[in-house]
Amino acid sequence: MKIAILSRNKNLYSTRRLKEAGEAMGHEVDIIDTLRCYMDITSSRPTVRYHGKELPEYDAIIPRIGASVTFYGTAVARQFEMMGTFNINESVAISRSRDKLRSLQLLSRKGIGLPRTGFASKSDNVKDLIKNVGGAPVVIKLLEGTQGIGVVLADTAKSAEAIIEAFMGLKANILVQEFVKEAGGADIRCLVIGGKVVAAMKRQGAEGEFRSNLHRGGSAEVVKLSKEERETAVNAAKIMGLNLCGVDLLRSQNGPMVMEVNSSPGLEGIEKATGKDVAKMVFEFLEKNAKPHSTKTRGTG
Repeated sequence: MKIAILSRNKNLYSTRRLKEAGEAMGHEVDIIDTLRCYMDITSSRPTVRYHGKELPEYDAIIPRIGASVTFYGTAVARQFEMMGTFNINESVAISRSRDKLRSLQLLSRKGIGLPRTGFASKSDNVKDLIKNVGGAPVVIKLLEGTQGIGVVLADTAKSAEAIIEAFMGLKANILVQEFVKEAGGADIRCLVIGGKVVAAMKRQGAEGEFRSNLHRGGSAEVVKLSKEERETAVNAAKIMGLNLCGVDLLRSQNGPMVMEVNSSPGLEGIEKATGKDVAKMVFEFLEKNAKPHSTKTRGTG
């Protein structure tokens, strides 16, 4: 098969591992810088151009699109879909998962366990917003934040009000969530491929840090999932319409709670923690499922 990885940096661990795994299985794998692609949107013959030339036909693409380039990246992915190329994560699903508020609303509608969450536009609603999610301490999140950036823990109602009003003053969109104390600064990353959890790790935040992101000094270890945790991760991926994703769970006294569904999950942490060849599993899925013009909208909303 001829496969393209849409990635801005060929040296990133995940991009490099995917290329190595695909070539080891006999596939032709190209790495294409998403932002250097440009589109010829012509009736009945859409194409993607790159460095002054029309790109050849690919059997499949693997989009590794960073949050900061979601709009353009999904436009490029959509253009490949229009050309009949199989996309492991369709463009609509990526857009759906990148919008944290939209994701939570869709998961909520289907009864997926979530931390109680509030969203408001006006500062005069702040007191009731905090009260409605269970009161302080609360977690305040920027909608556009990634890798733990823009996530703040407010220990008291007064500090929560001050932080929320400051963000609102900057015209930033924020979520206010209950703080799940029993999680103990840890979460679980479930790697889902084709409707199955193929690997899972527990991420523990550094001492004194409530965020468990590995980019923030957290540690990772292999973890055994309960049946309910496995089902929650699979259902969350299905609702988002993603074939490949990382589902982040918290262990709460009310059962597993989904924090986020990531459409471009990093492979380094989970491969090293579990010893599993996740990159190879991605290509095994493509071998079974990548057919021309077979990308279709999955999930709803």
